[in-house]
Amino acid sequence: MALLEWGELDFPWIIRWGLGLCLIVLGNAVVWSGVMQLGMAATSGDEGVLRTRGLYRFSRNPQYVADMAILIGIGLLSASILAWPVIITGVTALALAPFAEERWLIDRYGDPYRGYLRTTRRFL
Repeated sequence: MALLEWGELDFPWIIRWGLGLCLIVLGNAVVWSGVMQLGMAATSGDEGVLRTRGLYRFSRNPQYVADMAILIGIGLLSASILAWPVIITGVTALALAPFAEERWLIDRYGDPYRGYLRTTRRFL
């Protein structure tokens, strides 16, 4: 969708190539750092251990935050009108996912996760 109507919106160059590209690159760095910290299997939902260090000491969901940044970055860089409904839907889904996931994590990790909930922000 981002390629369709590429540049249709009149975003300034610095917004598109400065901010948009920066969000994409930074978001990917955070996502892949999170994957390396958790491991590919745990990132995909397989059994793992509770991680509360690295990126996870600042945010319970750094990969979701980074994925949101990537989507917004794509929207800014592409400046495509058609991309924005998809981006908004994706960001909304990523923002809501932790609410469903947290019950599962409480069941899986119990009191250690409850303590983590109290001490670490959901997003930023």
